[in-house]
Amino acid sequence: MNLKPSKTSTVIIVDKGKGSTKTLQVKTKHISRIRHYAASILALILILSGVIIYLENRNMAQQEETSKALAQITKLKKSIPIDTPQVKKTTDAQSYIQDIQNKLQTINTYLRKRGLKGFSTKGVGGGDGNGVESKLTDSEKYSAYDEYLDRLLHAVAFTPMGYPKISSLTSYFGYRSDPFESDHAEFHPGIDFKGERGDAARCTADGRVVGAGWNGGYGNCVRIAHTNGFETLYGHLSRITVHIGQKVTAGEKIGEIGSTGRSTGNHLHYEVRKNGRPVNPISYLSLNK
Repeated sequence: MNLKPSKTSTVIIVDKGKGSTKTLQVKTKHISRIRHYAASILALILILSGVIIYLENRNMAQQEETSKALAQITKLKKSIPIDTPQVKKTTDAQSYIQDIQNKLQTINTYLRKRGLKGFSTKGVGGGDGNGVESKLTDSEKYSAYDEYLDRLLHAVAFTPMGYPKISSLTSYFGYRSDPFESDHAEFHPGIDFKGERGDAARCTADGRVVGAGWNGGYGNCVRIAHTNGFETLYGHLSRITVHIGQKVTAGEKIGEIGSTGRSTGNHLHYEVRKNGRPVNPISYLSLNK
């Protein structure tokens, strides 16, 4: 006579300290599959670890690309000669200007890899194809490039780039289901990063703090103006570590992640605004957009 295996098994838990036992009813199929469950959990942990390592490496690459761009610009600015003997000859001057243009194209490559539009060099130094260049002195050409590099350096330094928190995204820019009322839709003006209470939130560009305190549904919130029409916002913080009027640099800690305001759990809400209007921050995260 064959007996059918029981659908449930009894697990006995012994508490040696109190000398008592407890029983727990578990479906037999779960016990037989425990190795599969353990393997699945281990695989999930390995995948999550891999994602975190990948994001950290990508952020390091972003910082390296930014450093390269800033170093190139600074080097160019320091090397522009005004009326120096070695560039008096027309051929020398043209060669020098061509070298600057080539380096500017390299800088543009760094920026385009960040998902940003490159800066046009047309017309810099009078090279607009209308014969204007021939009317400019070497000094005027170099001054034009110097002014251009000033603008370029400013734009790179003050444009939000990279991650305020290295982690996975839990919510994206655009319309979504309201987390408090699932039958309603709401516009989400930023993106949310997964995090634990106390994790550091870092600013993504140089700027000045224009808001640091409670801000309605954002809870504890920091707003940073970047002087070129960009503004970034960091919401639901458990702690703010900057104050209004303070100047901050890219990568500097501005607060700690939390769940203040209209929030369902610990995370970092991040917004990028251009001329007062929210834009999709995804465009400013990756090097290879």
